[in-house]
Amino acid sequence: MGLFSFNKEIAIDLGTANTIIIHNDKIVIDEPSIVAIEVRTGKLIAVGKDAQPMQGKENDNIRTIRPLRQGVIADFNAAEMMIRGLVGKASSKNRWFSPSMRMVVGIPSGSTEVEIRAVRDSSEHAGGRDVYMLYEPMAAALGIGIDVLAPEGNMIVDIGGGTTEIAVISLGGIVSNTSIQIAGDNLTADIQEHMRRVHNVRVGERTAELIKMNVGSALTELENPPQDYIVHGPNVMTALPMEVPVSYQEISHCIEKSIARIETAVLNALETTPPELYADIVKNGIYLAGGGALLRGLDKRLTDKIGIPFHVAEDPLLAVAKGTGVALKNIDKFSFLIR
Repeated sequence: MGLFSFNKEIAIDLGTANTIIIHNDKIVIDEPSIVAIEVRTGKLIAVGKDAQPMQGKENDNIRTIRPLRQGVIADFNAAEMMIRGLVGKASSKNRWFSPSMRMVVGIPSGSTEVEIRAVRDSSEHAGGRDVYMLYEPMAAALGIGIDVLAPEGNMIVDIGGGTTEIAVISLGGIVSNTSIQIAGDNLTADIQEHMRRVHNVRVGERTAELIKMNVGSALTELENPPQDYIVHGPNVMTALPMEVPVSYQEISHCIEKSIARIETAVLNALETTPPELYADIVKNGIYLAGGGALLRGLDKRLTDKIGIPFHVAEDPLLAVAKGTGVALKNIDKFSFLIR
């Protein structure tokens, strides 16, 4: 859309870890869900990639906030500032002109009416004129390329930052869904706790995230293992600097309990699936989406444990965002959008 366009349409994947904005089928924003705010005035200092380097390094007058926790808005004011700031960044990149927008926003399938209202209000205050909401498992299915309107069962496991969404989809609706608050953030917290307890080294959330990305694994034996990751931090007892090499086997053990809980949630979801749809799922396999799908060996572990093939989406981090983009282009076609 050009300089003199008086209407704009954007799709937003409002995630606990990252927020992605799509406009004209292109990803125009893919940035961390974080804001930096001046404490004294409440004014926005930075948002997204500009705010992330400040995390854990703030002074008394600067506070970094992740507005979403476990998939829902935890800080309404910060969420509004984040959406407004990221939309502003996207607008400046694309020279948008209109002050009003049509938005499709991805939300967790376990959202309550209050949580849905919070997302709607934040989006409207950030400039949304028509705001539609789409459950994330449905968005992930659209993003993967599944025909969600077909009379066929498909299961999606969307492992985000704050929640893991497990849904069975058929005929344009969610037949059954399970949402558990065990996801990427829990794995990060497991790693922080492990480093403190086993190595006596204190690491921040950002460092634990880097450990997870570099040597995170759901299996203790990998065909192509990553090199050990060197962690620098202060000794918990003495505050003296430490250098600790961390292996993928070690991280696999420390996140075992959280991975096992995701496994159990998938099995519970399969138990409640109608037999005809269950047969379709066995035939089609189960699709993994979200950042958690990138964890090394997770698909193989789940396949071996459950006996149904697990497929990692082509671009799991962007599956929900792409799906909201598809829904935006076909608003009149999809009755499952929440208005």
